[in-house]
Amino acid sequence: MADTKLYGEGGKITCDKAILSSIVSLATKEIKGVARLSKKELPWYKKLFKNEDGDGVKIRFDANGAVKVDVYVDVYIGESVPELASKIQENIKNNLSSMVEIKASNINVHIMEVICDRIDAGV
Repeated sequence: MADTKLYGEGGKITCDKAILSSIVSLATKEIKGVARLSKKELPWYKKLFKNEDGDGVKIRFDANGAVKVDVYVDVYIGESVPELASKIQENIKNNLSSMVEIKASNINVHIMEVICDRIDAGV
């Protein structure tokens, strides 16, 4: 994966996209109501051979170095989708900012599937 270079007062910081993908993945999974990251946006051959946490996350950088995030999630039935998407966006923004001091210009949440059965009975 490509690296991004961040320039601060003390020098240069290099950050791999896999690290950013992992931060976004964990931030998304922390939100109550998210069942899992979706693999529906992947081509069939990647679904067969790729089994990573960041499968439902796409990270891009524009010409100015701003980060654009797309996250694909499956949610549990009964959740308010606009509220859930807002919480996901806010958590991703906060985690990226606090962990690697990167501000995302766009955070797009794609709800791919609604899951009827909750895995954890306590919710």
